[in-house]
Amino acid sequence: MKDIIEVIGEALDFAGVVAIAAGTLIASVVFGLRWLRTRDVAEVYRLYRQGVGRAILLGLELLVAADIIRTVAVSPTFQSVGVLAVIVAVRTFLSFSLQVELEGRLPWRPPPPQPSSAGGGPAHGSG
Repeated sequence: MKDIIEVIGEALDFAGVVAIAAGTLIASVVFGLRWLRTRDVAEVYRLYRQGVGRAILLGLELLVAADIIRTVAVSPTFQSVGVLAVIVAVRTFLSFSLQVELEGRLPWRPPPPQPSSAGGGPAHGSG
């Protein structure tokens, strides 16, 4: 059983690395295409950073899942659980920081109101 769990952990590690690498590659290609089409470096760069950030977040989540599976199922010692706690804390901080950077706000803050496309401006009454 431990061999199967170890293989699952390694597969999730691999998937996490692939998610980061593939996501970064895809975001880079999209960046190049958008830049060629619009030449708006500021906006294209912002979207590029969001794409890379999302890839890193997904990869980190998969890597944390792999660490949890391996630590809890294969070698649940106080030392391994302590190391896992530190790893999860660091990765959680990275995820939190990336999420704040991507959204431009703290998670407990409501998102800014989106402009309405239905002409929801102030009413011009007849008076």
